[in-house]
Amino acid sequence: MEQTILVVEDEKKMARLLQLELEHEGFTVDVKYDGLDALEAFYGNTYQLILLDVMLPSLSGMELLRRIRKQDAHVPVMLLTARDAVPDKVSGFDLGATDYMTKPFEIEELLARIRAHLRHTNTAAEKEPALQVGDLTLDEKTRTVKRGKNELELTPREYDLLLFLMKHEKQVLTRDQLLERVWGFQYAGDTNVVDVYIRYLRKKVDAAARRKLIKTVRGVGYTIKDEEK
Repeated sequence: MEQTILVVEDEKKMARLLQLELEHEGFTVDVKYDGLDALEAFYGNTYQLILLDVMLPSLSGMELLRRIRKQDAHVPVMLLTARDAVPDKVSGFDLGATDYMTKPFEIEELLARIRAHLRHTNTAAEKEPALQVGDLTLDEKTRTVKRGKNELELTPREYDLLLFLMKHEKQVLTRDQLLERVWGFQYAGDTNVVDVYIRYLRKKVDAAARRKLIKTVRGVGYTIKDEEK
């Protein structure tokens, strides 16, 4: 399976070095130089690991880490920083950092740690069951979605929207929450796009089924739940 790493580093020479080394190791690499750009990329894509500089323009690395952990508790996040003081390391770990490397570092050690974190994540993912709401199942490893025995063909955006709904089963999610988490900041304020994609999803997920799983909460937003449980 293709493994994609997000590199968030405002020093462009360092970012380019990391990109070249990681691509040489066979990874796909997405590079961002700004905290807000990185957050938008995180909301709109799936990454297997994130390399995160602490000192960033627009949004600090620590604040970016905090927001990442609000949505994803599992993706490995390695902090890269020139600060080696113990309080800084403690703050990073308290916010959910997986690992911490102080600049300058040896690239071979960084790559070895990345491989170790990915092995651990992949092993955990193999043990993790597919998401399920009623007879609707979603397998993140294969990106397969089924309603009963029937496999559903979803576009990437439809898949991301359904994944977020299923990860928050029974929670009422506002249109603004769905915009921010599924589309990112570029769609801020245009909540009509959420209604459009909910209609697309309903046609594929609920139209042919006796039990409807995707619910509208009038005046608030949407939720997914199996009311016959």
